[in-house]
Amino acid sequence: MDVIEELVGKFWRWRRSIGGRGYTSLRRLSGVGSMSWTRFFRQIAAPVAALACALGMSGCQFESAHAEEDQTPDQSATEPQPENPLLIENDSQLRDTYPGERYELHFTARGGVPVLHWRMEKGALPPGMQLEDNGLLHGAAERTGEFQFTVSLIDSGKPQQAAQKVFVIRVRSGMTLNWKAPARVNGNRIDGSVEVSNLTPDDIDLTFIVLAVASNGRATAIGYQHFSLKRGTPAKELPFGETLPRGGYVVHVDAVGEVASKKLIYHERMQTPGPLQVTVGP
Repeated sequence: MDVIEELVGKFWRWRRSIGGRGYTSLRRLSGVGSMSWTRFFRQIAAPVAALACALGMSGCQFESAHAEEDQTPDQSATEPQPENPLLIENDSQLRDTYPGERYELHFTARGGVPVLHWRMEKGALPPGMQLEDNGLLHGAAERTGEFQFTVSLIDSGKPQQAAQKVFVIRVRSGMTLNWKAPARVNGNRIDGSVEVSNLTPDDIDLTFIVLAVASNGRATAIGYQHFSLKRGTPAKELPFGETLPRGGYVVHVDAVGEVASKKLIYHERMQTPGPLQVTVGP
């Protein structure tokens, strides 16, 4: 704009030299009328710049560069949208599993151009499970827990499309242990019962033991069973109880299950929140 600024400067110096009468005549001749001179020079800036380029005057290069920028098309506005957008179809909450269970799940998508490629983007799968490039999630979880992870997907189009989605998978114990009747003092006894379940497709060789541990560390067995817990058992009640000397006892309940053919071990444990006081007895 050096050329324009130079012309404007010369104009104002000339206006002061001719006085108001000549200035009024110039307004009529140019047709500016009530338009401000600032606005007038803004409107003629581009033609004057072009004239300056033709005459080889300074400032031409600056204006030419800006003219080219103004003519550059907005690529983001004209970029076409994909006709077949890529979307991951699976629900965010995946099917639950339990340690040792063989797990297979195929991620599926709609849209895009085959071949599709899948991968873990962030987060963590349950240990013992993995995701293949073709979208197959498989393996056997090694421990319980809730696992959140993000799966990403790209297609083979040009340009490529991409998609991401967050998933959650819960690994629950295949064998559960819960209080049915929490341990309680009954005279000089401590009694109670638990429920054990087997949600796996295997029969479990179960050992059930209950210990009452005194404040001096001495443990007394007040419940014991060893049997085959059949597959699909929703809730089997196991009672326990025994007469005890006076004192305070923390009750520990353990259920240990084994599937020897698959080398699987399940272990569930509970205990009372504090000592139970037996006040009747010798």
